[in-house]
Amino acid sequence: MKKATKENTFSIEKMQTGIPGFDEICYGGLAVGKTTLVSGTAGSGKTILACQFIYKGVEEFNERGVFISFEEKALDLKKNMLQFRWDFEAMEKNKKVYFIDASISADHSTQIVGSYDLEGLLSRIEGAITAIKPRRVVLDSIGSLFYQFQDSTIIRNELFKLVSFLNSKGVTTVITSERLQDYGNVSRFGVEEYIADHVIILRNILEKDKRRRTLEILKYRGSDHKRGEQPFIINADQGIVVMPVSTLELKQKSSGKRVSSGNARLDDMCGGGFFRDSVILVSGATGTGKTLMVAEFIRGGFKNNEKVMLLAFEESEEQMIRNATGWGVDLVEMKKKGLLMISAEYPETNGMEDHLYRIKQLVEEFKPNRIAIDSLSAIERGSSTDSFRAFIIALTSFLKKKEITSFLTSTSSKIFGENSVTQAHISTITDSIILLRYTEVMGKIYRVITILKMRGSAHDKDIFEFTIDENGMNIQNVVFRNVSGILGGTAKSS
Repeated sequence: MKKATKENTFSIEKMQTGIPGFDEICYGGLAVGKTTLVSGTAGSGKTILACQFIYKGVEEFNERGVFISFEEKALDLKKNMLQFRWDFEAMEKNKKVYFIDASISADHSTQIVGSYDLEGLLSRIEGAITAIKPRRVVLDSIGSLFYQFQDSTIIRNELFKLVSFLNSKGVTTVITSERLQDYGNVSRFGVEEYIADHVIILRNILEKDKRRRTLEILKYRGSDHKRGEQPFIINADQGIVVMPVSTLELKQKSSGKRVSSGNARLDDMCGGGFFRDSVILVSGATGTGKTLMVAEFIRGGFKNNEKVMLLAFEESEEQMIRNATGWGVDLVEMKKKGLLMISAEYPETNGMEDHLYRIKQLVEEFKPNRIAIDSLSAIERGSSTDSFRAFIIALTSFLKKKEITSFLTSTSSKIFGENSVTQAHISTITDSIILLRYTEVMGKIYRVITILKMRGSAHDKDIFEFTIDENGMNIQNVVFRNVSGILGGTAKSS
């Protein structure tokens, strides 16, 4: 259990949930002894969050829990949660968790009219509280109660009585309820939100044929919290993992140490190489040499005995190895020495948050000094502009904190010329931008390279021709002078 800090809250006592990322956006967890409503459409993750709240309470904080199930049979619920390796049966045998099955059978058609109360349920809950002395209680899902009543006033009064009873016992309660739309009324019956101290909305939104889950704290009495929707994933290893972009802060370290790009001529153009913790973006049309620069960047790390991670989203590992070999870069040798890890997959296989989670896991396991992503355009095409930009912000912030040199490629949408580096305008997030272009001069096509920006360093601002052969990228000393329109694709004498 953790007390909230005065600088972010009103010093109310808070309970850490154990849900990765969640406690960050509510500055410490849920208020102790209060009630939280978790409302969402079908498939948004309400029951998983509720089960995770109970399970993590036992596993991480030795806080016992009571779970009251109104919708799903307790036995079925415990079986379903085994997909996350949450063994509630073992916890129940050890008297760490107490399940109360209050679900209604499928053939139950009785509707209650007239006076009614929940005294029977209260007695069962009180018995469970006496038996194991829990700190956490879950009611999942109270919407099922409404189908048994014709008069919503009755259930409202009884729910107030139930919540008051739980609050008097000092337990921290999570109530789940279903809503009909992702952007509509808070709850289906319009009663649930009024009995809770805090309200959390879960959404499962369809974006470009993919589902994207978000969590929003709509109400939190007595404490500040992060506003807006926060993306989350449901992972087989951890359950719900919240990845709050809004908690990112511009407090990364800034290194003055230089590292080699893998190309001596490019290092000279950059004033001695890249800064160690910088994010470099290389933008160019297909075939201009972006993947070649990735191979040389990897070689630069290998020569300095640095570990490098390559994330390929357009070519397989075998293709990357073959292409690099043609440029004189031996990726196989680097892998054998444990200095290179290659991960290749189609970007369409996962959503933005899943990619971010996976990359973070790989980084934590391999601990690279450098990372190359080829290419961002492949990831960008299957997502909305907002979600892609949020992905890049979260990824680059994470890599900068780790002081990892990051080399990203982006494919221009036009063969000649380009209006924007990427559709999501992520150029402002990067430290350095290198442009590769085709240009036509006097009826001949040239490849050219220029450094558009490099934060914190002087750099060569000229435009140079380069060629590609078995030795890789050969940047010429020839500068295009007295010529304009080169980056636009068609050069003219000035």
